[in-house]
Amino acid sequence: MAERLSAERLSAREAIALVCDGFTEQELAELPATGDGPLDWEGYGAQRARASRRTGSAESVVYGTALLGRTECVLISFEFGFLGGSLSGRAGDRLEAAYTLARERRLPLVSLIATGGSRMQEGMVALTQLQRVARASALLREARLAHIAVLRDPTTGGGWATLGAGADVILALPGAQVGFAGSRVRPADADPSAYTAEGQLASGQVDAVVRPEALRDTLAFWAAALAPGAAAGEAAPPPRALGGGGELPRSGWDAVRQAREPGRPRAAAYLDDYFTRREPLRGDRCGGDDPGMLCGVGLRDGRPVAYAAQRGTATTPAGYRTAARVVRLADRLGLPVLTLIDTPGAANGAEAERCGAGAAIAELFTAVAAARTPLTSLLIGEGGSGGALALAAPGNTWAAPGSYFSVIAPELAAAILKRSPEQVPHTADQLRLRPQDLVDLGVVRGIVGPE
Repeated sequence: MAERLSAERLSAREAIALVCDGFTEQELAELPATGDGPLDWEGYGAQRARASRRTGSAESVVYGTALLGRTECVLISFEFGFLGGSLSGRAGDRLEAAYTLARERRLPLVSLIATGGSRMQEGMVALTQLQRVARASALLREARLAHIAVLRDPTTGGGWATLGAGADVILALPGAQVGFAGSRVRPADADPSAYTAEGQLASGQVDAVVRPEALRDTLAFWAAALAPGAAAGEAAPPPRALGGGGELPRSGWDAVRQAREPGRPRAAAYLDDYFTRREPLRGDRCGGDDPGMLCGVGLRDGRPVAYAAQRGTATTPAGYRTAARVVRLADRLGLPVLTLIDTPGAANGAEAERCGAGAAIAELFTAVAAARTPLTSLLIGEGGSGGALALAAPGNTWAAPGSYFSVIAPELAAAILKRSPEQVPHTADQLRLRPQDLVDLGVVRGIVGPE
């Protein structure tokens, strides 16, 4: 069944049945649709009637309440069989009502999207529904409620550019067509892979591609993790140190060498040790995804904690933007944040500059500085200059024994000072970059042990 569903377009109610067992549909108090619509489009009324008989739906959108796992949500599902799941004035009424219900009931909103865009037979009346959805989305954010979107096949046009791309967490079914341009209007020479769920994942527009058999469990995780009151509001404790016996480095150069040891534990090992389960948040929503920055939400002692973790590589602008996105989301929803610092520094090549390295780092510094939710940081390896400091929680940063934090790498400091390579170890000592030095300087709160 799951393989069939992954290859075929689901009806609105098949999609609902895929993710939950119980669904209570809401009905709007509206007059029956008559005539050929606001444009008096010849045959439009007959088209609607045929679509309704074929699908059993009065419009392209159904909505109601449902349990995803144990979490009550407001659920929207598109009926692609009803005129291509297109947005109309009446569909806009239902979408706005769903957003309103989520705000009134203080529930997460989940959208199961399958749409070709705005309905041509209603012209600009249909297109202006995008403004209604945008306003409803803004009100949902102001209410500090989460929106989780699932991109079915297809998710194109205004439906992608509002409900889909505007969601907090964006999941997609394998092979789904996803893009602003539908298949009949995109350039003939366009790369078809760019318009798929997998292509959008690679370009930082989607958080995860989830197989149908895993979608119910994944949605239940996200609904519970992002529900109001799911987090206790307390700072996350720093992780324990992994690897070694916790001995502190004797010299600055020893600290640098330990932090650069290829076999030492990295971010993934720390996250796996810290969380019982975690789900990813990927991409900067600007066309980039940095595999050297792991972001997402994990469960620690049953409560959700957002995380952003460097993997020991030079962090790209996309990595900083993704981390900033996660910090802002956590702040809005009241989730504590854990960051793991481990980078030789920000990527500084020409491509990084063209992609706005300075602006991306500034964005993360600002997100961290503005956050009202508690942040906890642990230095687990290299802490190279501002590219590392951007991820550090002011007043609540800790260090693992085999780590260092420095204004600049000792080799670069020696080069700037016109010192010989033989003087690099001495320069490392002068920079006072060891964990114990950082404690003395007040840069970190303390040094974590293996237990």
